[in-house]
Amino acid sequence: MIRPGTSRSADVDVLLSGLLFHDLVFTGLDQPPKPGAEAWSTGMGAGPGGIANFAVTLARLGLRTSLTAAFGDDRSGRDCWEALETEGVDLSLSRRFGGWTTPITVALAYDGDRALVSHGTAPPELRVTPPGARAAVLHIAQEPIPWLERSDLGLVFADLGWDSSGEWSTDALGQLAHCHAFMPNAHEAMSYTRTDTPEAAVAKLAELVPLAVVTRGAGGAVAIDGSTGETAAADGVPVAAVDPTGAGDVFGASLVAGTLAGWPLAHRLRFANLSAALSVRRPGGSLSAPGWAGIAEWWRAVPADPELRRVYAFLDDVIPEVIPDVIAAAPDAAPDAAPAPVPGAPDIQAPATLSPEGSSRWNSHADD
Repeated sequence: MIRPGTSRSADVDVLLSGLLFHDLVFTGLDQPPKPGAEAWSTGMGAGPGGIANFAVTLARLGLRTSLTAAFGDDRSGRDCWEALETEGVDLSLSRRFGGWTTPITVALAYDGDRALVSHGTAPPELRVTPPGARAAVLHIAQEPIPWLERSDLGLVFADLGWDSSGEWSTDALGQLAHCHAFMPNAHEAMSYTRTDTPEAAVAKLAELVPLAVVTRGAGGAVAIDGSTGETAAADGVPVAAVDPTGAGDVFGASLVAGTLAGWPLAHRLRFANLSAALSVRRPGGSLSAPGWAGIAEWWRAVPADPELRRVYAFLDDVIPEVIPDVIAAAPDAAPDAAPAPVPGAPDIQAPATLSPEGSSRWNSHADD
């Protein structure tokens, strides 16, 4: 059975296409679980993941966001659907399918990173005709997207994700000819371009797309924008992190927002780094995205670091004076406090301080 989504929006800022997961995230582990033993975490979160990380981030930044994705008509699918509708994401191009299970990912955060365990099958085919948009975010490691070359899609931001075969075939880069931007992480970028540094990789990718961006986890990002002639590098923002799941997606969505706003490349990278860093302070990807509420909260409380105040001074000009209720309802927050001890449970440690790592897990189960 197929159930249509909400009423269709005829005019959107960003169109998104990709695979949606229901994420279950456990934080505060000091080591991975051992066979035959039970591990207790100090925090957890649940919510829509995968392409939903982009959708929620963009919606919280005030952009009209339309998602085309498959949802199972099961508990996980219904919960994800409701969460996205609450965030103001247009689901008129998405569908709920009976008899198909929404993919699920369990993320275990420990030792400065996270391990992912996912389950799911290929989604049913979505036969939709998307509306025109100012920008589109697409995963192009599938079969060729039939509407990729449409002129009314605006700026196309592409990702390829993790290659589980380990081949990193350059043939996968062929569809970039129709894209404005490519946003891989450093490992992906160096693997696809056969280079040894993020800087060398971004230079190679700049030959394929106008805007090439390579994320470096806690090290920030480097980029070349051939459409404006700009080259920039920006450091990451240090935070006491809880879970890096989805941080790369939050980075990518924030970069899209800054590009549509016409900001200088350096400002776009810093803004995206900040959004990603703030997102790792809570469990999960989509529901930890800071949006304007979290950005404004951080800027008001940012330490008196002269350099940090200088490079982020542009926030005074871009943070909205009035933040819509749907965005303000979900501000950034501090890491979860450790729960009370459970009788018979092992000692529970406080959450570790993790390095914010970029990830863009959608249509692949793990990409760094």
